[in-house]
Amino acid sequence: MTTTLLLARHGQTVWHAENRYAGVSDIALTDTGRAQAEALGRWAAAHPVDAIRTSPLSRAVATADPACRALGLTPRIEPDLRECDFGVVEGRTLAEFETEDPEWAAAYRADPVAHSFPGAEDPSAAAARGIRALREIAAEHPGGRVLVVAHNTLLRLVLCTLLSIPVREYRRVLPRLRNAAISELRMNPDGSAALLSLNVPCEPDAL
Repeated sequence: MTTTLLLARHGQTVWHAENRYAGVSDIALTDTGRAQAEALGRWAAAHPVDAIRTSPLSRAVATADPACRALGLTPRIEPDLRECDFGVVEGRTLAEFETEDPEWAAAYRADPVAHSFPGAEDPSAAAARGIRALREIAAEHPGGRVLVVAHNTLLRLVLCTLLSIPVREYRRVLPRLRNAAISELRMNPDGSAALLSLNVPCEPDAL
């Protein structure tokens, strides 16, 4: 049986408002981010799911909390859903890094997988762990619906890999996932996937 995964990026954080790489840094939601989380909770109340899984980072857990309360569900933390480690650019913008190392920044823009940031997690390895997590979730809930709250870069890497899009193109093909918007992914028993919708807002005003 196929499983429906409702993928959501966490709400806005202070660093994301300034376009800073958060990665594995545990950064709290802004007021806007908390409002986005509440909108996701209202969406969940109107579109119930069987289970909720989240990244271990607090911004994802906080984003899932209103949905958990609305449905009376306890979220399960999935360590493999954490965001990528961005190495030396954690807490910085790409523009800031570019002033320090313009050649590496240019190489990153051309191919962010082959030329990931110094000290960063390998993007292909991040995609593999994210896919492993989603397949395990799907296997636990055959025929069900599961809300998965995770992160912008991890989810884009996962989607490209599952949909046979060259992963090095993830920044071009999927410029960003909106905060707390829903992307519907159908996971098949053989591990393959189909994308049914992308970046659908829970409430337009919440974005």
